[in-house]
Amino acid sequence: MKNRRFGFSLVELLVVVAIIATLIGLLLPAVQAAREAGRQSACANKLRQLGLALANHEVAMGRFPPSCVWSGTSITDASSSAVWSAHARLLPYLEEFIVGAQIQRQLAVPYSQARLPDGTLIAGLGIPALICPSEPNTQVRARADGTPESAPLTYAVNMGTWMVYDPTSNTGGNGAFFPNSRLGAAAFRDGLSKTVGLAEVNTYTRYFRNAARPTPTEPTSPTDLCNLGGDFKNDPPASGTGHTEWADGRCHQTGFTAAFPPQTAVPCDRPSGTHDIDWTNQQEAKSFSAITAAAVTARSHHPASVAFIMMDGSVHHAANGMATEVWKALATRAGSEPTPPL
Repeated sequence: MKNRRFGFSLVELLVVVAIIATLIGLLLPAVQAAREAGRQSACANKLRQLGLALANHEVAMGRFPPSCVWSGTSITDASSSAVWSAHARLLPYLEEFIVGAQIQRQLAVPYSQARLPDGTLIAGLGIPALICPSEPNTQVRARADGTPESAPLTYAVNMGTWMVYDPTSNTGGNGAFFPNSRLGAAAFRDGLSKTVGLAEVNTYTRYFRNAARPTPTEPTSPTDLCNLGGDFKNDPPASGTGHTEWADGRCHQTGFTAAFPPQTAVPCDRPSGTHDIDWTNQQEAKSFSAITAAAVTARSHHPASVAFIMMDGSVHHAANGMATEVWKALATRAGSEPTPPL
């Protein structure tokens, strides 16, 4: 009698493996979609917390925070570097009481030098409330000696459609935030429910800055930006550094503008390759005469939309391909433009 052998043949095992691999391939997109949906929900919740912080700041102080504060008397001393962001001023209302209190004590100190009592640089602290879970690039920038120097953010304040700040007259643009602003709810004639407060941006964005054009013309096409000039930040080996300093109140770090709709690609060819860029005519608090005008685009890592919050605290999502006119209307606080229901 021959011995009977029990088990699977090699062909049968291969068939089973192929079936399992096929099932995994079918299920993986659904799992990834479910995870992204969870991240989007968490992202929206963080925006709601920022909306509550804005409302509480307005109640406590009688106004919303400015994008930054600058004395206008110097472009070289501490006052030109102590341009703490609106986010820094909102930290006490985001339950970051210890860090927020230290910032309040050091508002006259350059944000790059302010420290906690234990010597930790405040700007180098990662603030979880300012980062969307879908953002993959959350690493803290460090100095040459390894000291954490600045941390990124993914929620930027609305600095209008193009012109952000004119230092010759100390006037701001048409957005919800600008340097030295003291805007209360009554200043939003379009209504708090029809004016964007914050929107998502991507960290480590490459950008041009400080072209210092006397009368910068608003671009009509994304391809125009690369030809406007300025200092480029950054070609490799450095990565882009836009939106990597939550403590810095300048537009390229903690703001966005509605020059282009959310998720608009702004390609620029450089020796290092083609990059999706932002452009700022002049850093705030770095010139007595050059206007800060900017095309800093709202972006996200979500597949089809960018989350944003209105000044009344309601969260919405701008679908890819939103009309330019609609986005600009939502970005103005007193433009009286008709906007569709959200």
